[in-house]
Amino acid sequence: MELSESVQRGLQSLADPSVFDHTSFPALLDVSFRSLLSSHADRGVLDQSELKQLDQILLKQSHTAATTFILEAVKQNADKSTISSCLEELTFSAERIEIFCSTYQKHKKELEHLLASIGRQPPHVNDVSWRLQYHMKNGQVDKVNEPFYLISMNTESKGIPEDINFTCTMEQLQDLVGKLKDAAKSVEKASQM
Repeated sequence: MELSESVQRGLQSLADPSVFDHTSFPALLDVSFRSLLSSHADRGVLDQSELKQLDQILLKQSHTAATTFILEAVKQNADKSTISSCLEELTFSAERIEIFCSTYQKHKKELEHLLASIGRQPPHVNDVSWRLQYHMKNGQVDKVNEPFYLISMNTESKGIPEDINFTCTMEQLQDLVGKLKDAAKSVEKASQM
């Protein structure tokens, strides 16, 4: 995993037993996971009795580094060996790596769900219907006499159904169908690899 210098410094502080002792290390780790999984921002998240004696700037840097590392690990679907090797490079002891990995495994599914809910995903197309219509004339020209298609797509995004309607000429529809066939072929080739 590639981590910025500030994240590495914060994690190295977290690895140092002279800075975070055997009670403050698990407390900060617990706070880091709780702050990520909490549905509301808690300004007093670092106001734990185990963390009171620490330098507040260093505490905030280490908290930020820990949450960044956790999110990056979940984003990359890192396994225990990947996390362990990363933390070893940052001078974590075997005991602290084990504490981190067990806490990570305990909350990994919840964090994956959280990350999946963030961002925009394109809607899923459930159904498509079409209708051929004929445009006889418009307000500026007496006669137009051209066919067009009314396309209606029934889509679903995050469980919410939505209809997308548009019109196109025969040439535009042929172009759309050609692009969809190309996309289908690409997906089929990718799935066979």
